[in-house]
Amino acid sequence: MNKPLSLPGLLMLPPLIGATDSWVKAIGLALAWVLLIGLYGAGMRLLRPPIEARHHWLASLLLSASLGSCLWLALQAWSYELHQQLSLYLGLLPLQCVVLEQAGFFQHRNRLRLTGAFCVALIGLGALRELLGAGTLGSHLGWLVGQSDAGNGWVVLPHGGLRLLTLAPGGFILLGALLAAKRAWAGSWTLNRPPSRK
Repeated sequence: MNKPLSLPGLLMLPPLIGATDSWVKAIGLALAWVLLIGLYGAGMRLLRPPIEARHHWLASLLLSASLGSCLWLALQAWSYELHQQLSLYLGLLPLQCVVLEQAGFFQHRNRLRLTGAFCVALIGLGALRELLGAGTLGSHLGWLVGQSDAGNGWVVLPHGGLRLLTLAPGGFILLGALLAAKRAWAGSWTLNRPPSRK
């Protein structure tokens, strides 16, 4: 019934909790993740055939470190403020690529669906945490296009929200509540479904 936690899943948790305290940071990390994972997958597809199987891990490590460094520098040049907010999590992305490569993620048929689900979880949790925690949505949205003074976004709750939700413990609480709600909804849906007639 319960799936065991795996290393790739555990490595996705720090960005999911740490970088989703605002919607803009979540969008920025999701875009960086999609760009890095796409370039890494294409690069490894080209490097796998000519390299012996025992040296794949070294090629994987070098490619992910190179692409991660390029992404780090590109984001620093594009939007320094966003880079300052995401720098810790940008350093984890190359490690995630190596671990996903070793787990066979890039040969998996559903890799696009899984990547999309992770990005939706990042962006959705970021929007919820900013909305319920700060009472705004889209604060510092200009960081995504390289502007340094981006404003406060849309004020949805004029008196602010529950500040705890913008902190890491609040992220765990909200993520746990969302997972429990999903499990309860999926369980009630299967209980209310009429039996199939065969």
